[in-house]
Order: sequence, then C-alpha cells, then structure tokens
Amino acid sequence: MHFFRNTNISFVKNRYYAYVFSAIILLTGVFGLITNGLNWSIDFTSGVAMELNLTPANSSTPPLKIDVLRSVLSNNGFKDAEIQIIGPPEASHFLIKTKVIESDSDRSTRERITDVIVENLPQYIEGRDLEKDVIVQSDEVGPKVGAELRSQALFAVLLAMLLIIIYIWIRFELTFGFAAILAVFHDVLCILGFFAVTGKEITIQIVAALLTLVGYSINDTIVVYDRIREDLRIYRKDPYETVFNNAINKTLSRTVITAGTTFLTATALFFFGGTVIHDFALAMMLGLAVGTYSSIFVASNVVIDYYHLTHKDKSSLQTLTSKASTKKR
Repeated sequence: MHFFRNTNISFVKNRYYAYVFSAIILLTGVFGLITNGLNWSIDFTSGVAMELNLTPANSSTPPLKIDVLRSVLSNNGFKDAEIQIIGPPEASHFLIKTKVIESDSDRSTRERITDVIVENLPQYIEGRDLEKDVIVQSDEVGPKVGAELRSQALFAVLLAMLLIIIYIWIRFELTFGFAAILAVFHDVLCILGFFAVTGKEITIQIVAALLTLVGYSINDTIVVYDRIREDLRIYRKDPYETVFNNAINKTLSRTVITAGTTFLTATALFFFGGTVIHDFALAMMLGLAVGTYSSIFVASNVVIDYYHLTHKDKSSLQTLTSKASTKKR
C-alpha cells in the first residue's frame, strides 16, 4: 500500500524552517520545565494507595459509579486522585491513589479519605465493618522510594539511548548514531515539555509510553538511514543533499502508514478508553506525531549539516556505501 508515490518534497531544502519550529517547541517546553517542573504521580513521590470495597450491603442500593466517587473526592480536596475500577463495575471495588496532601489537622491522608467516604457515601458503608470489609488494603509510598523510582526511570531512558547509539554506530556511522539520538532526545523533551506546561502527571504509564515512542522514532529513523545507505551506493555522482532528500521521499509512505495506524489506535483510546488511560493515549498521540516529524525533518538533516560544518564531501560517506555493498553480496 502506498499513499505517496513519486513524491519530491524538499525536506532538505526547507530544513531550517523545521529547525526554527523545533526550537520554538523545545524552548517552550524548557521554560515549562524550569518554571513548573514535572508533576510526578505518587508512583514517584510520597502518596497513599487504598483499595476499597464499596459494594453496598443493601441489595436495593445501586452500585457506586466511578464518576460519583471521583466527584466526591474532588469536592473534598482530592482533585488529583487516580481512581481505577477493580473487577466488574457492579462490584464497586476501587483502587484510589493520591498524593499526600498537607492539612492543618493531625489526621493522615488515609484517615481523611476514609472520613470523606463515610460522610458522603454512607449507604455504601452501612452494615459493614470499615476496617475489615471496606478497606481491603492500604499502602503508603514514601519519598525515598519515589526518588528511587524516578532515578530508575531516568536510567532506563538514558540506557536505551546509549544502546541505540552503539547499534547505529555499528550498523551505519557514529555521526548517524548521534543524529538519531538527537532526534529521540528532541521527541522526549517535546513530550515532557508539554506535560510540564499543562501540569499533567508523569505516571508509570507515561514513562512506558516514552520508552515505546523511543522505539517507534528510532525505527522510523533507521528505515530512512537504510534507504540513504542504499542510495549512496547507487547514486554516487549525486550531491548527498539530493540523495538524502530522495531517500526521505521514498520512505515517506511507509513512515506515514506505520505511524498513522498506531496514531488512530491511540486516538480511539484517548476518546473511548476512559479516564485511566487518557494521559497515556495522549502521550502516544503526541509522541507519534513528533517522532514522525523528527524522523523526516531532524534525524537525516542533522547529518547533512554536520558534514557541511566539518567541510566534508560525499567521499567521507564511503563507509556507508561499503557496508551496503557487503550486505548486497
């Protein structure tokens, strides 16, 4: 399937417009990171997780809906509480996660949540033992554990980037590896900047989305690099700017189809998947759009400008063409 046939879009010629656009987005994101910082979820900070069984003892009482529970908690100071349904909706079994909220009272966050449930939803508590029947489990995440998880998440992203550099260095050339990582760093910073500006929480799911998008972005970039390597072997007399631009155009259909189908899936999750995966789907949508953009406008064009700045000519890319020739044998 091909959506774009024989295209000749001047991606290389217009790369400086893309650089300006990227600079604006990145500076906005950096400004948000400096002024607002990242809003880490309780997975990475101190917080409370409570598993509540709010199935009413009276069979005539309707099951508690998650929207009602979310509204009750929001109206009583827990606006950022994460709520998940455990099991079927009619079971009224919920997992509540919320950050530790400072209060003038000496009561803990767990006790305050319990008070809110008792005062606002008594019909789901009556006839049942609060500690044994209603509160199934209660855990608290300390700041030390949260800091360790943040460090591990950062380490996972940096390790992925390092391994990508090594892989592309072996398969192509070190310059291409650093250009690919620059494009990936561009993608990650764009998403983190968006979350910083909007104040949305960084959860375990968002970190998973970032790692997934790193894979998507680098996969698209490698496809373009493969085409560049093949075309450098075939079109030895053409300027490498022309070779690079033609390679991007030849892989455009594949790039758009791959990212587009996943983007449609993420869009469906965003609109119909519910509140729990709303931000995850949003991160995937943004990441796919930014990753596709960087694969086309950033990764390959940075290599071109590197060779311009170092005054290298096309003959310096013979390591790529020799690898391509070896592969063809």
